[in-house]
Amino acid sequence: MNTSIAGGPVRRPTRRVMIGKVGVGGTAPDGSPSPVVIQSMTNTDTADVFGTAQQVAELYRAGSELVRVTVNTREAAAAVPKIKERLAQLNLDVPLVGDFHFNGHKLLTEMPECAAALDKLRINPGNVGKGARRDEQFAQMIEIAARYDKPVRIGVNWGSLDQSLLARLMDENGKRATPKDATGLMREAMVASALESAAKAQEFGLPGDAIILSCKVSGVQDLIAVYRDLAAQCDYPLHLGLTEAGMGSKGIVASTAALAVLLQEGIGDTIRISLTPEPGGDRTREVIVAQEILQTMGLRAFVPMVVACPGCGRTTSTVFQELARDIQDYVRAQMPAWQLQYRGVENMTLAVMGCVVNGPGESKHANLGISLPGTGEEPVAPVYCDGERIVTLRGDNIVGEFRNIIDDYVAGKYPKHS
Repeated sequence: MNTSIAGGPVRRPTRRVMIGKVGVGGTAPDGSPSPVVIQSMTNTDTADVFGTAQQVAELYRAGSELVRVTVNTREAAAAVPKIKERLAQLNLDVPLVGDFHFNGHKLLTEMPECAAALDKLRINPGNVGKGARRDEQFAQMIEIAARYDKPVRIGVNWGSLDQSLLARLMDENGKRATPKDATGLMREAMVASALESAAKAQEFGLPGDAIILSCKVSGVQDLIAVYRDLAAQCDYPLHLGLTEAGMGSKGIVASTAALAVLLQEGIGDTIRISLTPEPGGDRTREVIVAQEILQTMGLRAFVPMVVACPGCGRTTSTVFQELARDIQDYVRAQMPAWQLQYRGVENMTLAVMGCVVNGPGESKHANLGISLPGTGEEPVAPVYCDGERIVTLRGDNIVGEFRNIIDDYVAGKYPKHS
């Protein structure tokens, strides 16, 4: 990512990496900044071709532009080409990222069809081997990536840091006049691991414009500090994500707090929100959260935004809450069809307000807004279109009538694809 929100700092341009049809980092062919790309990861057994393909399809349809799959066994590696075939049967061209740990050099060497089918490899430099074999096994994976013209994310992780590198830095740190504390040393080690691994990858034949870096940690302040250091020392595209972010609101809040700071500073080219799903929960939740972070920051638009007030003593009924929920669900459900027909619908804003205090004013600021009656107010709901009051709704079918107004607005406002 090479720009940030108006008025914020700007990071220098990164290199551009092509992953399938997805451009990461740098600038688009028209000279505009490449958008921040959303990534997600399956939690199925990759050897289960149909189950994994189904979840990849769900994540892709939800808005994930890259989908990562675990490749940890021969069966998983053998399944990758079949998953790609299954996705092609569904008319889905989804860039797949293979996630390798410990035995990636063996799997890619023994099953070259897996390497050929993947669009990108993810290698953790802390898990490619120990001692003299580390460089040899890392070189094997890089040479295969170069042979098949595949980009590589070198993904350093707080929980699996290269111990030999850490020992070396600890020894150097002990000789400093002012040694770093344990946290500072760990951050330094992560950045060093990423940069040294990238340099070795280029030595082993991988072009610099085929490398993406990440340094994932589970603490918000640590993540911010590590990526600031990393961004200051390289021009590779960077993948952001708070690893092991957690479940529910904790994971969402922590990820947003960390990524928003970095994105505001122009740091980050791809993102993943690593939410722990509820038992039996929807894996696509992490994709929706990623979209909402980017959209609320004004970096990208994916679906019409619904503005709604929190409610107060003036809104003792639940009518406006139900309407806000129904409209938000409705526009998200309609968006796939709208995208195929119309250009720019994702930029539409809707307001669903609960009383007269801010209702009319907020509604006028939206493309479409409705102000429902609060407690004791006249039982009418004025509707505003681009700042002008166009109709007043009454009765029991306000939801249906407002949906119809939205449909009519979309059809009349946004140009059709040629």
